[in-house]
Amino acid sequence: MKENEDKISYAFKEKTWNEIKTSDSWGVFKILSEFVEGFEKLSRIGPCVSIFGSARTTPDNQYFKLAEEIAFKLTQRGYGVITGGGPGIMEAANMGAKRGKGKSVGINIDLPFEQAPNLFIDSDKLITFDHFFVRKVMFMKYAQGFIALPGGFGTFDELFEAITLIQTEKIGRFPIILVGASYWEGLLQWIKDVMMTREKNVSPEDLELFTIVDTAAEAIDLIDHFYSQYLLSPNF
Repeated sequence: MKENEDKISYAFKEKTWNEIKTSDSWGVFKILSEFVEGFEKLSRIGPCVSIFGSARTTPDNQYFKLAEEIAFKLTQRGYGVITGGGPGIMEAANMGAKRGKGKSVGINIDLPFEQAPNLFIDSDKLITFDHFFVRKVMFMKYAQGFIALPGGFGTFDELFEAITLIQTEKIGRFPIILVGASYWEGLLQWIKDVMMTREKNVSPEDLELFTIVDTAAEAIDLIDHFYSQYLLSPNF
């Protein structure tokens, strides 16, 4: 009896595993379709800056207002704005881009909670992805600058992705700007004290890959200064 049960259990597991492998194989086409849609839409948007931050930031928060101001000022310098397409900092940035009559791009992610596209994205520049990693490629490839305001794990994920790609020379160097010294300086101090000095996991020059500022004017000036020296183009 036990032997028959073991055989049935093994056969069930084998069938399930084969179904998983088949599903994984077909899933490649879904991933490919997301890349194709993203490349086709975003290759036409022109020079843009990605703005990241928390989806939970409310309109009365200082960083919501700052994100809106930064996005507006970027459009006045000829840049479009790319965001994650959701609420909070993302909504603020799209709002600023819309107010400035610039390109307002939303790279949304389909989640079971928290995120729906905000109303300030250009209707022809909204893309919704199922896969975070495809979405992240779009941010890195088509942004000529990266501005991070206070956020959570998602913001940190995108921030360190950008830093790592530049550090390892997988993409060219582009401006990475962290807005809000009181939010970011604790992280920077930990990187210096623990990662760099104690554990020697990063080098002093790695800390030059990003800049911390407090104002919209400082952020815009850094973007402008960088691209007064270099040609605007996709990053890879």
